[in-house]
Amino acid sequence: MKLLRLLFLISALWPAMAAGAKPNVVVIFIDDMGYGDIGPFGATKQKTPRLDRMAAEGMKLTSFYAAPVCSVSRAQLLTGCYGVRIDVSAVYGPGNPHGLNPSEHTIAERLRELGYATMCIGKWHVGDQPAFLPTKQGFDGYFGIPYSNDMQRKSTVTGEKVTPLLRDDKVVELLTDEQQSRIVERYTEEAIRFITGHQDQPFFLYLPHTAIHTPIYPGEKFRGKSSNGRVGDWIEELDWSTGRVLDTLRELKLAGNTLVIFTSDNGPWLVKEADSGSSGPLRGGKGSTWEGGVRVPTIAWWPGKIAPNTSVGAIAGTIDLLPTAVSLAGGTVPPEPVIDGRDISPLLLGKTTDSPRGIQYYFLGYNLQAVRKGPWKLAIAPQNETMGRPPLSDAKGDAPRLYNLDQEIGEKTNVASDHPEIVKELTTLAEKISAEIGGSDPSARRRAGKAELPSLLYPAEQRESPSKPKPPKGHEKPE
Repeated sequence: MKLLRLLFLISALWPAMAAGAKPNVVVIFIDDMGYGDIGPFGATKQKTPRLDRMAAEGMKLTSFYAAPVCSVSRAQLLTGCYGVRIDVSAVYGPGNPHGLNPSEHTIAERLRELGYATMCIGKWHVGDQPAFLPTKQGFDGYFGIPYSNDMQRKSTVTGEKVTPLLRDDKVVELLTDEQQSRIVERYTEEAIRFITGHQDQPFFLYLPHTAIHTPIYPGEKFRGKSSNGRVGDWIEELDWSTGRVLDTLRELKLAGNTLVIFTSDNGPWLVKEADSGSSGPLRGGKGSTWEGGVRVPTIAWWPGKIAPNTSVGAIAGTIDLLPTAVSLAGGTVPPEPVIDGRDISPLLLGKTTDSPRGIQYYFLGYNLQAVRKGPWKLAIAPQNETMGRPPLSDAKGDAPRLYNLDQEIGEKTNVASDHPEIVKELTTLAEKISAEIGGSDPSARRRAGKAELPSLLYPAEQRESPSKPKPPKGHEKPE
């Protein structure tokens, strides 16, 4: 009888206990996916039924920002800081001595301190030296390709161009290009294994996919299935993968206590043409500070917490994920070291429609190129259309250009002469942040990490000795 009474008491208290549980957090981070690449944001050439359902059950964030290129974007998500604040300004190639400084506090470290199991599955790309790998940056485990999948080196053992696949900090396989066709499937299997194995404790899963960065290798089951070539096929495989993750959470009765964020690291690499994604209605692509380079398709899903079929246009971004996750886990982010992100949980939970930041800064390399407040975006420097394409005639000069993104999302009409007071206000904001973390003489930039004796992760043909990446001039060159 005592046991029955105890079981009855536990069953009666379980809803309240579950309601106070720390939520699991899953971040699905796609590589080079544009604003117009999935159904909820207007795609028609490829079908994304699982993401369509995710959006119907959750919230679209239509002004969600990343960074122009991949290493910067990943550093921002992990630390809650603009890349320039932590001295990550461009793309790290294999064997580069620099990486995300281990002294920075990542989202994984903050959540692990709060009792979370942490796992990174996929593309890392903030340094491949031992001190910079995920297991040294707050993750209990890692499985993935540590940088972009086009950064192959020729193995001195096999003579083939390969990319390394790591388990924790060890290379376990050398993948040829064709073997990359199973990478989405393998990442998905690892993600499901991690979720299933940690269903009885709070967990943080960071799933930064290799796809859809070129070279594009959709899985065999997806080849030729879309109406948009192999890039559309790979997007459809990512849709399948996301559906498998969400289905696993449903099957394990974890959906009601799991926040899932689906987003991208930057806009589409437009110079890849048929292998490029789409910016949809936005101007520009990867490597630019036009909206198409940094505004990314984003969905937030948390059944019972996030209202279904909702859409929010308030300014938010990857830098906000760290403080948001920590807040939801019951923790607080200390005032030092300074971060740029803010807790957007009130936005996600429908308690407000206003952005806690209200301002978005657009850096390329160390240089600020634009600033947005509300609907107004002020460009203060020439802007390339995308990586590998120079500025068009209307974006070459240094004179400030002002765009109203509510009235014209495509950034074509410069209305600076009609609103001098707004130009002045945004110029003041730009000058302040540039003095703090931008340019060549900032007052508050922290240094990147540096390995003294950098080396490749596997025996391979050497190229020129790597040096610290320079601020990009609109063109990211794979190492």
